[in-house]
Amino acid sequence: MPTLDRAGLQVDAELATFLEKEAMAGLGLDLGAFWRGTADVLGWAARRGGQLLAVRDEMQARIDVWHEGRKGAPHDPAETRRFLTEIGYLVPEPAPFTVGTTAVDVEVALRAGPQLVVPSLNARFVLNAANARWGSLYDALYGTDALGEAPPEGSYDAARGARVVARARAFLDEAVPLASGSWADVTDADAPLADPSQEVGRTSRGRLFRHNGLHVEVVIDRSHPIGAPDPAGIADVVLEAALSTIVDLEDSVAAVDAADKTAAYRNWLGLMRGDLSETFDKGGETLTRELAPDVEVTRPDGATLTLPGRSLLFVRNVGHLMTTPAVLLPDGSEAPEGALDAIVTALCAVHDLRGLGRFRNSRAGSIYVVKPKMHGPDECAFTDALFDRVEDLLGLDRHTIKVGVMDEERRTSANLAACIHAVRDRIVFINTGFLDRTGDEIHTCMKGGPVVRKADMKATAWIAAYEARNVAIGLQCGLGGRAQIGKGMWAAPDRMAEMLVQKAGHPKTGANTAWVPSPTAATLHALHYHQTDVFALRDEIAARRAPSLDDLLTSPLASGTNWSEAEVVEEIENNCQGLLGYVVRWIDQGVGCSKVPDVHDVGLMEDRATLRISSQHLANWLMHGVCTREQVEAALLKMAGKVDAQNAGDPLYRPMALDPDGSLALQAARALIFEGAAQPNGYTEPLLHRFRREAKAAG
Repeated sequence: MPTLDRAGLQVDAELATFLEKEAMAGLGLDLGAFWRGTADVLGWAARRGGQLLAVRDEMQARIDVWHEGRKGAPHDPAETRRFLTEIGYLVPEPAPFTVGTTAVDVEVALRAGPQLVVPSLNARFVLNAANARWGSLYDALYGTDALGEAPPEGSYDAARGARVVARARAFLDEAVPLASGSWADVTDADAPLADPSQEVGRTSRGRLFRHNGLHVEVVIDRSHPIGAPDPAGIADVVLEAALSTIVDLEDSVAAVDAADKTAAYRNWLGLMRGDLSETFDKGGETLTRELAPDVEVTRPDGATLTLPGRSLLFVRNVGHLMTTPAVLLPDGSEAPEGALDAIVTALCAVHDLRGLGRFRNSRAGSIYVVKPKMHGPDECAFTDALFDRVEDLLGLDRHTIKVGVMDEERRTSANLAACIHAVRDRIVFINTGFLDRTGDEIHTCMKGGPVVRKADMKATAWIAAYEARNVAIGLQCGLGGRAQIGKGMWAAPDRMAEMLVQKAGHPKTGANTAWVPSPTAATLHALHYHQTDVFALRDEIAARRAPSLDDLLTSPLASGTNWSEAEVVEEIENNCQGLLGYVVRWIDQGVGCSKVPDVHDVGLMEDRATLRISSQHLANWLMHGVCTREQVEAALLKMAGKVDAQNAGDPLYRPMALDPDGSLALQAARALIFEGAAQPNGYTEPLLHRFRREAKAAG
């Protein structure tokens, strides 16, 4: 690819042109100063990041030796703590403190509701997610299995429609009860409320209420097919749903070169300027999607109130591990990708800070960046210093760039208070990432013995401690009222009835957000924040003692390996099928996140975190002789056939089983398993990027 020299950097020409002609347009920044500053930031980040990555490797090597020396010995909590403290893995707890973050939008600090994560490379998905701030409850109930039965096909089912209306009216009775009677029987949509203070005002479509900090709109339209036969003319119930959305440059995308990175950055810029749009064909009709406008409300006193029409947008940069060929440093090495992300995503967001776009994202004047895969407080401090330097480069006030810390690596979980302290003046978010956290857990104890089966992982001691400690420590550090404390993703987008049962527990933990896989899921998950007032629970939760660190540090090793041959084969095939189903789309089509049918043909949202678990689990069982290479090879070939069959309707799909030696996707899957124990912290990115670049080069 052609490059341009910029302050000693060799910058891909497409990326350089995007930055200079699009991202910097209208900002009045000095071009030479920008590139000199960028070169300084990237050079510093490469040096400091390299030192921290070396610490990761050194610690893991010492842990490996320790595990090998204790293989078969019972877990000794005191000895475990002593050893981890000796090698610097555990650091002293900071003195009690309260985070000092300021200028935080209410969606983050003072509201509780769903959060979406969306791949940055897909403009249509990005727009759908950004517009998921408001969602039709009628549509969400009718079009999913939320009522306990599969959604219908074909023409409108009036009987199902009646059940949808009944369920929505029951919700209204719970959230915004009338002064008398039930919403199910109301004939006047202007009927007074039991609590008149819940009345926010009138929109162009109907009445707007508020409950537990979330808005509820009752749409009144007697000309609508649903509203016409309704005694009160109610055509829909619309919920404020995805309060925030993470636009993802990391786990859910396959961005391996400058072209991929530039496309992702351009979508983020379009969001910050408010001019992103996408034209597509749906059912033979050409449609154009763009960002939704704000919602205008007329208050009961006649005053006008403007509410956001879109989710508050975060952007997730990549972690500290990867480098990118999009920019080469003066010595010819690749630039640290996470540092490039920090510079470019902040640069794009300056358009929002200055109010240059159609809409405002952050009304508080902040840039929200989620930083994943950090290992311990030193790496959090590195991110803090990186953001300092980016702010200086762009002329931003200190701590304009806020950080969301993903608590998804073992050393971060074990030192969570110290990690929060390291970014205490810019932190706006902590969130558990069970999938990556499990992958890191397996890799950390790789030499200690075989781990339990995947299905048994959620019953182990460390995971319960991990989830509870995240909330407890976050509240103890003063995140309440200043930041989000989040919970992880619901991975089955077609199983909304089950989600309505399972995710009801998330608000009850004191977490004021949790991830959902689609706008429809966000609308349904919003019901849980009406059922539970998160902020009312927090004093009680904060008073509880955080679960034991000893539980967190208990490795999920199997007490024995007396699994039957059938159980071992079942586990291998389950891992291989999920791994192949994800990898084949990543390598051959550049799809970083998608609904992948599992071995039982249930669609599950898969990304690199799920891949990390499957590959590490198989690598662990191979290392300890639970299974053989021959068994894994046989399972890969068998499951390649199954995955081929599951994708038979995709015209872009390249079958694996017909030519296993010629399939780059199958080769990548083999490498992820058989080289898994040697990958840095068990990450999948280095191998995925290698094979994806090879696939792109081959056309």
